[in-house]
Amino acid sequence: MPSSPTSVHWLSLVGSVWLQTINGPNSDFPVYSSELKTVKGISQVQLNFLAFASDAGKLFGWFAGVAALYVPLWLVAVVGAAFGLVGYGVQFLFLDSPRLAYWHLFALTSLAGNGICWINTVCYLLCINNFPSDSRVAVSLATSYLGLSAKFYTTMEDTLKGLRYSQAKKYSQAKKYLLLNAVVPMLVTLLVVPSLRVVKPGSGKRTDFGFFAMFAITLATGACAVVGSIGSKSLGVSSKEHLISLYVMLAVPILIPVALRVRESMAKIRAAANKRVHRVHDLGENGMCWLNKEIEVATNVKEEEEVKEAGSVEHGGQEELGGLGLLRRLDFWMYFFSYMFSGTLGLVFLNNLGQIADSRGLGDPSTLVSLSSSFGFFGRLLPAFLDYYTAKSGYSISRTASMASLMAPMAGAFFLLMDPRDMLLYTSTAVIGTCTGAITSVAVSATSELFGTKNFGVNHNVLVANIPVGSLCFGYLAGFLYQREARGGNRCVGAACYRDTFLLWGLTCAVGTALCAALYARSGKRSGANKGPEVSGSAGV
Repeated sequence: MPSSPTSVHWLSLVGSVWLQTINGPNSDFPVYSSELKTVKGISQVQLNFLAFASDAGKLFGWFAGVAALYVPLWLVAVVGAAFGLVGYGVQFLFLDSPRLAYWHLFALTSLAGNGICWINTVCYLLCINNFPSDSRVAVSLATSYLGLSAKFYTTMEDTLKGLRYSQAKKYSQAKKYLLLNAVVPMLVTLLVVPSLRVVKPGSGKRTDFGFFAMFAITLATGACAVVGSIGSKSLGVSSKEHLISLYVMLAVPILIPVALRVRESMAKIRAAANKRVHRVHDLGENGMCWLNKEIEVATNVKEEEEVKEAGSVEHGGQEELGGLGLLRRLDFWMYFFSYMFSGTLGLVFLNNLGQIADSRGLGDPSTLVSLSSSFGFFGRLLPAFLDYYTAKSGYSISRTASMASLMAPMAGAFFLLMDPRDMLLYTSTAVIGTCTGAITSVAVSATSELFGTKNFGVNHNVLVANIPVGSLCFGYLAGFLYQREARGGNRCVGAACYRDTFLLWGLTCAVGTALCAALYARSGKRSGANKGPEVSGSAGV
């Protein structure tokens, strides 16, 4: 059996969970985008370019992958948080000043967006290296909390509003969010720095305690977030109680490494006691002691080999690719565009939620943003459940097949958005949030499944370059069609403002579904040819 993760491994996962929770400061942009549009006097097209600016920073995300090869992971995370501190901090300080021009906003937002890539790279590498036999599950668990970022920042802003003597009360909503976006990631990163290190696999019998506990905590956290999103007051829970419960649930995962540390300490005490007893009774049995020692060494070597073997089986024995070799593969470009036509398209939709809510006459867009964030959380968590329980039966679900199956309902949700009823707006937002979250989570493992793990840090950051490309294309399209319906003004009201946009987005997502299905067919045939009947049978859909 593979070795069991120790308390140090689980501490790194908890650190990754906390980093992911705060590493989506751009996700609260829809909440204050309308106010930003008014304060700076910009058009809808310019506002969409600002949403693109955050994604544009990902064009240089591969720098984070290269840096992770040469410097400690904790330093990579701090650099990412520093980029966010500067990017959002300068906007907070000078937002009301006319000296802060539009191009300044664009450059600063791009810098902050690049910082997100650095922190994401750290979290991915920690999960892959510290949980070699369960890397898919660990990655999905950690990245699921990224779906809570918008929810986390909206509740933080609610907390600032609830403080009676808070200095933040004098700030506008936009400045409050910019302040939180700048300061919170740096504070949390500095808090978890000691846990951001790769540790060799532990020895001993494998236990499922950590994953069972983490699944239970994560489900409870998601339920808490959904309760707040659909209306805590209607369920008899006050806003203050909801905020406290959410913060407590985010802190609870630290109990897992603490409990494991206590158990490890107790095991060492029992081992020391047994060793003293054996010394008393086995003084004349040197031959037997030597034999026991040889057996123990052989067992440890066997466990290490099994860990390496499990890691190679999990990643399907794929050819290791990177750099220019990656760009010459047809599979990469099919993967690139299928992701752009689905996951990236979903992110563009979420970036426009503020303006969509305003055009539909919804007073507070934070409710819609919070709803998409909460369901995105469950979408990101879904792959972790599937991986964990299918692995027990010896099967592994293909990542490309999973992505294709998630794109189909997403395309349908875009078509439903053409209906002007609010109920369908909320339902479709929940579906798109869930599918977008799941696709972005699955894509992390799909990159290593298709192209290997050796150059993962660079490969995945090359892949996510599709996000700024898609954000620019789809965001500009949405802004152009919005301005056309506004007929010369800066504000459009009615379901017609985004009807044509939703139609084109739905058709685009349908194309992405077909591309991903074709990629699955190609990769499945190649996998079967490379592995032979025995292995391919254990890696079926």
